[in-house]
Amino acid sequence: MTTAAPAAPDTRAPARPLFVGIALAIVYVVWGSTYLGIRIMVEDMPPFLSAGSRFLTAGLLLATVLAVRTGVRRLAVTGPELLGCGLIGLLLPVLGQGMVTFAESGGAPSGITALLIAVVPLWVILYRSLSGERPRGPTVIGVLAGFTGLAVLIVSNGMDGSFPLWTMGVVVFATVSWSFGSWFQPRLRLPGDPFVVAVYEMLIGGGLLMVLGLVSGEQVDLSAFSTRSWVAWVYLVIFGSGVAFSAYVWLLQSAPISLVATYAYVNPLVAVFLGWLVLAEPVTPPIILGGAVVVLAVAVVVSSERPRRTPRRTAGSTA
Repeated sequence: MTTAAPAAPDTRAPARPLFVGIALAIVYVVWGSTYLGIRIMVEDMPPFLSAGSRFLTAGLLLATVLAVRTGVRRLAVTGPELLGCGLIGLLLPVLGQGMVTFAESGGAPSGITALLIAVVPLWVILYRSLSGERPRGPTVIGVLAGFTGLAVLIVSNGMDGSFPLWTMGVVVFATVSWSFGSWFQPRLRLPGDPFVVAVYEMLIGGGLLMVLGLVSGEQVDLSAFSTRSWVAWVYLVIFGSGVAFSAYVWLLQSAPISLVATYAYVNPLVAVFLGWLVLAEPVTPPIILGGAVVVLAVAVVVSSERPRRTPRRTAGSTA
C-alpha cells in the first residue's frame, strides 16, 4: 500500500493507454496465476522453506537491480525504517503469503484460496471503521455482502468436505494478517522508495519463513523436487514477485487508483479458471455463488471508495 501526499500540479504526460493496458494485464494474469503456481510448487517442496527461498531470492534480485541502476546508497535505511519493514515482512510475506502456501500444501484448492483472499479489501474497511473512520453506505453494504459470500464458501466446504476445513481457516487467518499489514503500513516509519520497502520486506519475511521451516522440521532434498515444482518456484520468483510487482508500482503512479484496484476482483476469476483448467479443481454451484458474492462485494467497495473530485492543486491515492 502506498500513499501519495499533496504535491504540486503534475506536469508529466499521461501514460499511454496501451502501456496501462499491458501493465494491467500483467497484474491481472500473473497475480491471478500465483495461486496456481504455489499449488504446483508445494506438490514436492516444503511450504515454508520454498516460500522463504522465493522471497529471499526475489529480494536479492530486486536489491541487485536497484544497486546496479542507481547505486548501493539507494538501499540505505535507518533503524526505525528497517524495524517498520520487518513488521510488514512479518505481517505480509510470513503470516500472509507464508500461511497461504502452508494451506495450499495441505490441500486447499488454488481457486477457492484466491476467492477467500479477495475479501482483503473488506477486512481493510473493517479496520478503518474500528479506528474511527465512517465508510459510506455502499461500502458498508459491500462489506456485509462480502462476508456473507465468505460464509457461504466456508459452510459449503464444511458440508461437502472437498478439502480439509483447517486449510480454509489458515487462509482466512492469512487474509486477516495481510489486510492488517496493508492498513497499518502507512502508519509505520518506512523508506520513501516503495522498491526499497519491497526489498527489505521480502528479505526479512523470507528469512523468517526459512527459520520457521527449519524449526518446524522441514527438510530439503533437491533431488526429490520435480521439474514441475522448480518451474513453478522460478515463475513465482521472477514473475510473481518481480515483473508483476514492478507493473503494479508503475500503475500506482500512472493510472487512476480506481482502475488499478480492479485487480482485487479480477485475480480470483483468473485463479479459479486456471485451477479448473490446469489442475481440474472442481467448481461447484456453492463455490460459484459464494465467489460471485465476494467478487461483486469487492467491486462495490472499490467503486464506492473512489476518491471524490478535488481541486487540481492536491492529489492523493491509496492501494
